[in-house]
Formats: sequence, structure tokens, C-alpha cells
Amino acid sequence: MNLKLHGTAAAILATFALAGCQGVSQQAAAPNTLVAAKVVQAPNPAALAADPAWAQARPLNLDLTDGANFGGKGETTATLKAVYTADTLYMLVQYKDPTDSVRRGPYQKQADGSWKKLVAAANKGGDETEFYEDKWAVIWSINNSIKGFEEQGCAVMCHEGQGKPYGNKYTSSAGELGDIWHVKGARTVPLGLGDDQYVDHTRYVKGVSNNAGRKNEDSQGDYTQIKLVNGKPEFMNRDGKAANTGGGTYWIKPGEQVAFVDNFKPGDEVASYVLNGLKADRADLKVTQSWNNGVRTAVASRKLVTGSKFDVQFDKPAARYPFGFAAFDNAQVRHATNDDALFLVFGK
Repeated sequence: MNLKLHGTAAAILATFALAGCQGVSQQAAAPNTLVAAKVVQAPNPAALAADPAWAQARPLNLDLTDGANFGGKGETTATLKAVYTADTLYMLVQYKDPTDSVRRGPYQKQADGSWKKLVAAANKGGDETEFYEDKWAVIWSINNSIKGFEEQGCAVMCHEGQGKPYGNKYTSSAGELGDIWHVKGARTVPLGLGDDQYVDHTRYVKGVSNNAGRKNEDSQGDYTQIKLVNGKPEFMNRDGKAANTGGGTYWIKPGEQVAFVDNFKPGDEVASYVLNGLKADRADLKVTQSWNNGVRTAVASRKLVTGSKFDVQFDKPAARYPFGFAAFDNAQVRHATNDDALFLVFGK
């Protein structure tokens, strides 16, 4: 966080507290607009959708299409709600997902005692849709800098082909920046976080900029891959449980890795990575999430003002903030989205 902006941030938050008359009423909002309702008491994330604060917020219903899985149709429906306090925005996300997917690239013990990392046969690189995780994401146009975003939504940053099965994401020009809230079911949610990333104008160059414009707000990855050493995973979870049969997990939290001891049976699966945790600005987004009876429910929260140039700053009570939303069903990149730009406004 930029500590030099603390004074400015305090002034902005005071403006929010006094600007109720400038807010947008829920009745006046357009159909593609998410109205954040002002609440005195912040919602309890652990209560998820049951917290009474959410009854004050109008739902924004979305049809999401052109993704992968979702029962073989590649489409689903989602509902968003938002509330805010003097200094924090809260978002309730719910969407239909027939499966709870966290089986991200595990190692599986084979009948001959060897270990194999599971990858879909159809995955030609960076396009996994079988052994992955459920995710959802929000992209904001920072300071309305991304040209065409208000008309086309986040699709303006999607570029097909270019050396990848599902294309690349980047903005058109230098200075156009997007704030990405990337919630990963098997990498960030176990730590109570979403990955606060950003997107800029960087083009894809194989081996140089493999992620094109999509960037992290620190240099460390969100996980470290576990290598095979002498044909076996180098580390395992401290509890020694198989992820698929013994009540273990498909991830290892920081500091919970121990040297691998092969007491597993053929067919058992174990984690192939250790979570690194997220630091500084990248850990701004707090997330609590569940899955029950085919519905994903999440509560995400972030300070209205962070001071980072890579974050959208909710510092103008009367402004509208363009964004896009996407859901991934057990898919690395193939996401279901709505067609048009969405807008967040702050209600009275």
C-alpha cells in the first residue's frame, strides 16, 4: 500500500460518509447496474448469504455463457449483491455450479507404484478443463482508463488465438489498466483470500510474457510446484492423508509440507503444490466461500481505497464503476461471462 496516500484516503472516506444525498437510489438503477447499499453494520462473512445486511441490497441477475463444463452447457446464472460501510465494499456472489471442483492437477499413484500428475488428454497447454478448480473473477476498469470497456465490458481485452488455445488478455495501450479480482477455489480460498491482480497492455511473447497483460502485484507465484524426486512427490501434507480417499486436501498450506512417505495405495491422490500465501497489495481481497447443493456462494470484501495504482479506488460516491464478471467451472481459462459491461454505483 502507498503510505503517502493515507491522508488523502481519510479525506475520501469522510466524503463517502457525508455523500448519501449524492448516491443512486436502488429504484433508479439501470438493469446492468449493481447498487451497493449503505449499511451501518458490516455483514459477517462467515454467515454468507444469511447475514441480514444482504436483505438491504438489490440483486443483479446475470446470464453467463460461452464457458466450459457447467453440466456440458458452458453456461450458468449468477446473482450479485453489494453493500458498503464507511471504509469497505462487500460483494455477495452466488452462481449455479453442479460440482465443487478443487482437484487441481494432483499426483496419482499408479497400479505399478509409480506416480503420475493428472492432466486432461485434450489439454495442449494452459487449457485444462478436467483436473482443475472452480474460480470466479471480476475485472474493473481503473479510472475508466480502458477504452471501449463501458461498451464491450471485459471482452475488449480478450484476444483470440495468438499462440494459445483460448487467446490472451491485455489492454490496447499503455496507461490502460484493469484491476482483477481472481478467486481461486484451490489456491486462494483455502487462505481466505482472492488474488488481487491487474491487467495492462503487455502482448504475449512465448517464454517472455506468457501471461500477456495479466500480472501479479508481487513477483512471487501463489504456489510452488512439488517436483517428482526419484519418481515420487518430494513433499506431502503433514497429515499424510490422500486427498480423494482419506479426507486430505488437494493443496498444502504454507509450512504444512513434510518429506514424502509413500504409505499410499494405487489410486490415491495427493497435492502437487504448496501454497505460498499472498502478500501486501495482492492480499487486499478477503474471501469466504462455500458450495452447497449446486450453488457457489462467496462473500468478498476490500477497502474502498487502497492507494495502489493497480487497484480500482472507490473514491467518488457519485461515480459509476464499470466491471465484468466471469465464472469458471473446473477450467483454467475457459470462463462463462455476461455479454455487456456492468456498473457498480453507491446507493444512498
